[in-house]
Amino acid sequence: MSTEPGPRRRTPAGAAVLREDVTDAIRGAVFEELAAVGFARMSMEGIARRAGVGKTAVYRRWKSKLHLVLDLVAAVAEQGMPIPDTGSLYEDVRAVLQLASYALRHPVASQVIPDLLVEAARNPEIADTIKAALLDPQQGVAAVVVRAAVARGELPEGSDPDRALDLIVGPLYWRLVVVRGGLPKGYLDDLAASTVAALKHPDSA
Repeated sequence: MSTEPGPRRRTPAGAAVLREDVTDAIRGAVFEELAAVGFARMSMEGIARRAGVGKTAVYRRWKSKLHLVLDLVAAVAEQGMPIPDTGSLYEDVRAVLQLASYALRHPVASQVIPDLLVEAARNPEIADTIKAALLDPQQGVAAVVVRAAVARGELPEGSDPDRALDLIVGPLYWRLVVVRGGLPKGYLDDLAASTVAALKHPDSA
């Protein structure tokens, strides 16, 4: 039997040796950098400095800050938004409002989302990614909520899921992101009740 050593295995290079903890640190730094300076002023150098890594480590993973942000938005969207199944339209709407209010009140998200929406108006790549990562899943949740309500007889046939999403999330986004006001006690309960009333009686809305 031959005792000659077999061929040496080539040391992995490139993506094969990218450390996951470094990647996670960079992604976390992107959120912080976006919240601090916005997309327009954000730089790969600033991200690297905030993450405590070399600039090369960032460029090995993403070729530009645009690709980095697009990847980050897509990664967040993969976590998905839970679809409520409470057995009533009011409770489903209330659950969606609770989740949305939690996300919009997050100190980082409250800075990042408006900035990305501004950039989306100028950059088709960002616009397409935000639509696929954020808007489409929310439309899917609204469609399920409306379909279940129609099946229970709570909403009329032909109820529009897009209108439902506008009524559910629109006022909340306006208050938390645009006006930057707080949520008084009982606000989500009242908003859920008003939304359900408008959905049940579209002609009076």
